[in-house]
Amino acid sequence: MSENKKYSKYMLMLGAGLMQKPAIDAAHKNGFFVYLVDANPNALCVPFADHFEPIDLKDRAALANYAKKIQAEHGLHAVFTAGTDFSASVSYVAQECGLSAHSFEAALNATDKARMRQCFKDANVPSPLFTEADAETLKTFKNAHNEAEKSNKSPVLAQILKINVDFPMVVKPVDNMGARGCVTVRNFAELFAAVEDAIKYSRTGRAIIEEYMDGPEFSIDSLVLDGKIIITGFADRHIFYPPYFIEMGHTMSSAVTKQQRDEVFKVFAQGVKALGLSKGCAKGDMKLTKKGGMIGEIAARLSGGYMSGWTFPYASGVNLTEQAFFIAAGEVPSLFLPENLAKMEKVAENVWYFVPENFSAERAWISIPGVVKTVYGMEDAAKTENIKDVFPRIQAGDAVNFPLNNVEKCGNCISQAESLEKAVAASENAVAKILLRLEPNNAQTEGFLTSKSDFPPNAFEVCIADFEKIDEINSSEKIDFSTDWAKQVPAFLQKYLDEKDWNHRQMRQILGEIGKITPDFALNARIFWKYLIRGSIQGVLYAFDSGLGR
Repeated sequence: MSENKKYSKYMLMLGAGLMQKPAIDAAHKNGFFVYLVDANPNALCVPFADHFEPIDLKDRAALANYAKKIQAEHGLHAVFTAGTDFSASVSYVAQECGLSAHSFEAALNATDKARMRQCFKDANVPSPLFTEADAETLKTFKNAHNEAEKSNKSPVLAQILKINVDFPMVVKPVDNMGARGCVTVRNFAELFAAVEDAIKYSRTGRAIIEEYMDGPEFSIDSLVLDGKIIITGFADRHIFYPPYFIEMGHTMSSAVTKQQRDEVFKVFAQGVKALGLSKGCAKGDMKLTKKGGMIGEIAARLSGGYMSGWTFPYASGVNLTEQAFFIAAGEVPSLFLPENLAKMEKVAENVWYFVPENFSAERAWISIPGVVKTVYGMEDAAKTENIKDVFPRIQAGDAVNFPLNNVEKCGNCISQAESLEKAVAASENAVAKILLRLEPNNAQTEGFLTSKSDFPPNAFEVCIADFEKIDEINSSEKIDFSTDWAKQVPAFLQKYLDEKDWNHRQMRQILGEIGKITPDFALNARIFWKYLIRGSIQGVLYAFDSGLGR
């Protein structure tokens, strides 16, 4: 960090995580001194700032006071964040300092999901039916559930929730991101537990219960200025592992048709206007349902999850963070110039889509529960053709879990290619090269591998009948990788050899690699096939390292 350079402009940046790195780079490129604030003094991007101040991003008053202090000493020209859920704090500070941003009210509309849903409802914008829940609601749920058990009758949901929605439903905190506390519920007992959990994740102790939207999901990034909306990123989101919503990656650009895409775009633009967003960024989580395009959420910021700072620039050649940064600095980004708008696809009045020429895909890797002993394959992943970045979140000694939200994933690989197929293949091939070998004799790992619950799912989708046949394997039989593994695969499992696990590894790929990783590998065949299907290569290596069935 340095305060010795001479700058003519100064900016306040909220958040010091990885998602802020492109914004810090954009600020420095344009001659801005970066004042960085975050509650965590050890956050990743702290060393890249010109000055760091430890301030909780929820403390708007403290942020505003600090901004006014900077303004009095040097002048302050911009307030910015990307990939955090503190866009309302940005707007509050900007409003207090007379700087460019969405209005504070509009930012609150885009932060509080209950307010957001009400704005959409009032403006007749397609979005799910919803109701709000808090601690008092929980008491009502509990009483209704108790009465239902006594009378052996199900509670009438419409009377309790005051909306005519049936299961499945979605429960989420009103003010959090990363899918924390977000879950699908299938019955009244799950509803009670989910609301209780979502309230814990909410800073204001509130949750929303809403209609489940079935259909493919998309991410949208956009810039908003002077009544114009430029959609700068449109990606397929790859969501897995119900009842939770775990984004295992996104692909830029989407594979849907232009007609479907434009339908989603028009609903998104209606939502932006309904929230009152007028000067800055807007990020949308959108669905394409049987009813048409619907809004999951719209935030008053650029996306996290590597989209705005990485995959869009790779696909388009445009530094989106820099473009957004210009709006925060009270300038007109080059994308809004008439000659550049003329090159874009016009979707509707004052709505354009910037079509990228290339493609980029981001994929995450995950782990079964335990503690990481060794990490393999990082260098090989980085050398994969068309791979631009490998971002690990986990290292040896770290505890890992099967993710319940998007914060608990283990890392991400990002590609750039001239075709959709090559971009996807690159990111998935890179992920498949990374292996987290777990410490042996761990109760959490053992509990996962012996569990038969629906969640988390098995690493390989093997039908129940075939899985049960494993018990019929001779108890003295062993898998020995000093000989040809192909001759040791039971006939009833041969059809699964081309199936892939969570991390895009084919079963046959794993069987070909185990002996290379551990040359003396040998294991009881029953344990081997059960642990492989349940926990993939992590499962069988754990069994070997723990001395199970040798």
